[in-house]
Amino acid sequence: MIKLASPNITRREIDAVVKVLKSGTLSLGPEILRFEKAFARYTGRKHALAVSSGTAGLHLITRALGLKPGDEVITSPYSFAASVNCILYQGARPVFADIDPKTLNIDPRKIEAAVTPRARAVLAVDVFGLPADYRKIQAVCKKHKLLLIEDSCEALGAKYKDKMAGSFGTASAFGFYPNKQITTGEGGMVLTDDDRLAETMSSLRNQGRHSLGGWLAHHEMGYNYRMADINAALGRVQLSRIKGILKTRKDIAERYLKLFQQRLPDFTVLQQPKGYQRSWFVFVALVPQELKGSGRDRLIKHLQSKSIGCAHYFPTLHLQPYLLELLKHKKGDFPAAEDTADRSFAIPFHHKLTLRDQERVVQFIEQFINYS
Repeated sequence: MIKLASPNITRREIDAVVKVLKSGTLSLGPEILRFEKAFARYTGRKHALAVSSGTAGLHLITRALGLKPGDEVITSPYSFAASVNCILYQGARPVFADIDPKTLNIDPRKIEAAVTPRARAVLAVDVFGLPADYRKIQAVCKKHKLLLIEDSCEALGAKYKDKMAGSFGTASAFGFYPNKQITTGEGGMVLTDDDRLAETMSSLRNQGRHSLGGWLAHHEMGYNYRMADINAALGRVQLSRIKGILKTRKDIAERYLKLFQQRLPDFTVLQQPKGYQRSWFVFVALVPQELKGSGRDRLIKHLQSKSIGCAHYFPTLHLQPYLLELLKHKKGDFPAAEDTADRSFAIPFHHKLTLRDQERVVQFIEQFINYS
């Protein structure tokens, strides 16, 4: 079996976690602060707050920014559900703007067209580790006085115009699920340069407690969105290895790119436009138009039958069952996102992959093409 993903864990991470276990301080301990400080330094932001997941981080941002029923937040229809759910948690309404088919990120021109008097924010997603076009998005936000939220959960280490992903918005969130660039098992981080916003999010993640209040003094309704020290120790060591981790992922991605160019030229692979530096999260390709939809689904099943990890990344959000009922969209509303969703699939991508593994993956794709 060639797995779809596998975390890059070494003896250093294991030793750090065991040390926390032996210390007896499993939560609200020193590892949290160490991880937060290291993360803030790495991304160049003033405040970093460790949380229980990227989703929790996004929710903290929407809550702390005061989003409420009647507000609209413009976001991408081609993303993981968390980037919409964090808007819905606050009773606000997600408004979709179609994607750029070349980058798979939200199209700034479509953001402009989606602005109404009720718009409060733009939530931009750095899909598959490529930052959104923040220069243009920031211009739209400035023109219409909109907040900018970055969902950088897939883009740790990526850059746009030599500036780190997660450093463009009012606040940003990262996720550390096991298939991400670094992992804490489950966990996330929220970033901001705003002192008051950071203080609010810090309180909200800890059941509404304030730093200057008593342990059981709750000043507002909050959540248990804390990260435990075990997870933070794992994340801190992972972050200290980030340069090597990203290089390994880039090298593996480049081997795939070469194989697709040589043997599967009709497939579309992820590109890196000028001025961008992708941080490889997953390896996604798009089947040719004649295989979109059911053909792509058959390819996924074929690879799975050969013990090759393969999955559909992503279905469109506006056609998800719970959002169809809520937002009343229909097929055809966002053609670029829908075309991408009908053609995209992810293949094995992790540090353990050998060139032979990758050649085997491509060989079975070729086999499907030749006999379909």
